[in-house]
Amino acid sequence: MHHLTLCQTEAIDTLAHPEVYDHVELASSALSIFTDFHEHQPLVIDGNVKAIELERLMRQSHVKMKLVLDKHEQFVGIVTLADITEQKILQRVVQLGLPRSELLVADMMQPKAALQAFDYHELKVASVKDVVDTLQDNGKMHCLVIDKQQHEIRGVISVSDIARILRVPLDIQSQPSFAALSHIIAA
Repeated sequence: MHHLTLCQTEAIDTLAHPEVYDHVELASSALSIFTDFHEHQPLVIDGNVKAIELERLMRQSHVKMKLVLDKHEQFVGIVTLADITEQKILQRVVQLGLPRSELLVADMMQPKAALQAFDYHELKVASVKDVVDTLQDNGKMHCLVIDKQQHEIRGVISVSDIARILRVPLDIQSQPSFAALSHIIAA
């Protein structure tokens, strides 16, 4: 076993940051703002998990979106914190005639047939501004990125990641949209 020495931190003042974030601006490559699943493990949840458990799991891990998988681990949709508000849960209870405790993630998710996504190969030649402009009127917090050639979900773009990378102010409590982000950037 190799013995490691613990060091004092009192003289250290700065934090290391990924180089990719240092020079990202609206004219930068759109790839600089997207979470690539070839580099980062996607956040997933089984569609058969109880919906009441989902909110607790997402809040505990500070996650705002998860990809939903079926029992065969195939992508079937996404679920966001906005999908599991008290109001939406009560609507589903009424619509499905199920007790709240029986609702599943699959009952609350946005099915893949209802989702739109960027094509990875188009994103490779786009700018951050192109992404923000395209989603300005969309009002979504997240947008998937698909690779049509490989037939896979390649990653995701989120408004909170864009705001953090561009270092623009973001009020997390107000659930900002891409439209709100574009107004902040334009100011």
